Order: sequence, then structure tokens, then C-alpha cells
Amino acid sequence: MKKLRTFIKKLSLTQQLITIVVFTFTFFLLFFFGTLTLNIDSFVDKQMYALIHPAQQNVIYNYIRDMNDGDLYGANDPNIIHIIMTEDGRIISNNINAVSKDLQEQIEIQMEAVELTKPVDGKYKDKSLYTITNIPSKKATIATLISKNYQNQFKTMLLNSVINMMIIMIGVVFILLLAWVSYIIHPLNQIRDYIEKIKRNEDATLYVNRGDEIGELANVLVEMNEEIRHQEKVKEEMIQNISHDLKTPIATIKSYGESIKDGVYPYGTLEESVDVIIEHADRLEKKVFNLLMLNRMDYITKENVEMHELELRDITEQVIVSTRQIRPEIDIRVEGEESTFQGDDEPWRVVIENLLENALRYAKTEIVIEVNNDYLSVYNDGSNIKPERIEQLFKAYEKGEGGQFGLGLSIVNKVVTNYGYKVSVENYDEGVKFKIEK
Repeated sequence: MKKLRTFIKKLSLTQQLITIVVFTFTFFLLFFFGTLTLNIDSFVDKQMYALIHPAQQNVIYNYIRDMNDGDLYGANDPNIIHIIMTEDGRIISNNINAVSKDLQEQIEIQMEAVELTKPVDGKYKDKSLYTITNIPSKKATIATLISKNYQNQFKTMLLNSVINMMIIMIGVVFILLLAWVSYIIHPLNQIRDYIEKIKRNEDATLYVNRGDEIGELANVLVEMNEEIRHQEKVKEEMIQNISHDLKTPIATIKSYGESIKDGVYPYGTLEESVDVIIEHADRLEKKVFNLLMLNRMDYITKENVEMHELELRDITEQVIVSTRQIRPEIDIRVEGEESTFQGDDEPWRVVIENLLENALRYAKTEIVIEVNNDYLSVYNDGSNIKPERIEQLFKAYEKGEGGQFGLGLSIVNKVVTNYGYKVSVENYDEGVKFKIEK
């Protein structure tokens, strides 16, 4: 069975279709010849008897009405032989040459053995079907026969009709299935060619005008390719930008270090020059830290499956203490009491730090952090975010305001998503609120 499944999986859709049709056709043939053929003789006999009885009644009716023994009016089918035996032994038939002495004896034996109160069906020498019926008003008996050849012709015609119908039915089903498979294969080939071109980094277009699952798959592939190309473009720009950002502090640190080594202080005094080196080193450290943190948070939140409950308000207050000096003129308030969230301390601390630093960057006078068991929100009274920017805000490598590449919000999104939460942004009349909720 396993080998059969493996074999079927290797077949193309067209080959699978042909296999199904051949199997179905073979099954019908076996069923027909194995089951129907066994009962067809009985079926043909019943049909022949059904043909004999009305023909015989028609002859009896006209025989009684016309009182004309010689004509046998109504016996006009040459394949059916009617024999009337009168009480005085006379024989009347529409085919007198077919009435042998042996047939007469057979009919007489049957008449003597059975009281003909109703028609008697039987066979004559296993060659002909017959029915014997009494004619009381004429004191006579009628026997009607159909030859075996006529039965065989009827049987052959019946078999041919059934086989032809089956062939036509299977042919129609095969054509419909072939058309349906072709309707499926064509867009699949388009999708395959599209993917092959993408693999070779060639320009590729895909348009499948369908509303079914194949059409949906094609649309998703196109959207995925566009998103990948966009991310690659943004990533290249970011690498260039980061390279420039890293190059500047490194060059400054190197230049200032070499100058100090030579006894030259490029920024006034020795202390002031060293402060510049420290400042650029801090900038460099922060940029590298964010790059490493993006990957590190993904690892921590996914690998640490044993999450526990933590109090987010405590972490929030700790973060405020460490970041308030960035802009001491901004009023930072925390509202709410209980705020139980699932996860680890360090990732959530990074989330709150990034949200707070982002708020401090744009706030005018105040920041309001609201914490409870249902959500965490960070509001600042800065300028609104453009609607077209909101969808891209949490993606890595996206440019922020002023053309800078920020990773803070992408880190936020990665942590909360891996912990089963979602982050959103909402513009207010005056200000912006970032919200994390279950």
C-alpha cells in the first residue's frame, strides 16, 4: 500500500486522471460481465414472456371474434409462432411448417400434466420459449413460441446497448475530467514558471483570473514576492545607512585617538576630546545593540516556552527612572495598579524602554503610561503619525521620520507577537498612543 501511494504521488495530474478513468472503466466492465451477465438470461426470459402473452391474447381475441380458424388474425410477427389445437385434433398455425409432430406431442403432454386454468410457461427442448393457454369458449388450446435465435438477438442487442451507453458515459466523464484537469494545470504551470523566474532573480509577472483556491494562491504568491522585494530593497538601503552610521563614529574615534596620541587635542582640551570619543562610542554601541537585540529577542521569546506572570507596573517604573534624564523637562505619569502579563522580565523591559524612548523623541510636554491586566498603553502629546505610515511602523528596516532606520518598534512587535499579544497605534487630536493588548 505504501509503494502504491508513493507511485501515485509521482504521477502528474493528467496521468492520475487517466489512471482513474481506466480503473473506473475496468471496474464497470468487471461488474457488468461478472454480475449482470449472470442474470441477463433470466431477464431476457421475462422480457420474452412479456412479449408472448399480449401477442397470444391478441390472436385469441381475433380467433374467437372472427370464427375464422385459417387466418389467425393478428399473428403477423414471423418471429412468434402460434399453434391452435382444437378439440377434434386439428392444428392451426401461422407457420404450419414449424409445427413438428414432436412439438405437438410436447404440447399434448403439457396439457395433460397441467390443468390450464392459467397460462403455462416453459421451454421446448431448451431452444424455444413457449406459453400454453386454454381457449374455453372454442374448446381449443393455443401454444405460442419464440425461437432461441430471437432471444439471442434480443440479448445481444441489450448487451450492446448497455455497453455503448457505458462507453458513452465514461467518455463524457473522461472529457469533462480532462477539461477540468486542464483548467487546473494551466494556472499551476503559470505559477511554477513564475516561481522559477523568481528563483533565477528574473522579472516575472503572474495573473490568474480565478476566484478559487488557485487564484488565491497566485495572489498570495504575487503579494509575497512584492513584499520580499520590498524588504530586500529596504534591507539594502538600511545596510548602506547603517554602514554610514557606523563609519562616522568609528572614523571619529579613530581620528580623535590618533590626534590625542600625537599630542593634539582636536576638540579643545584633552577631556573634551575624550568626551567626543565616548559620545561616538555610545552611539556606536547603541546601534550595534539594537541590531543584536532584534535577533536576540526573537530567540528569547520563542525558545523560553516556560512563561510566567510578571508585574508590568514595576518594570515600567524602573524603566522611567533610567530614561527620565533623556528629556527631564517631559512630565511622565503612570496610571493604573495591577498589570499582570505573561513572559520574561528582560524582553518586556526592552519593549517598555523602546516605547518610552520613542515617546520621549516626539513628546512636547507629557507622556502618560497606563497599565492594567488587559493592556499597556504609552501616550505622548507629539504630532500625529501619517495613516500610510502606521502599517509599516512595526516592520524591520523601515525608515522612520527624518529618513532614519529604526529597529526599536520592530523589536517591540516581535516580542509582543511571540508572547501572544498585539501592538497597535492610534492617533488622537493631540498626540499618539501605542497600545499592547491580549
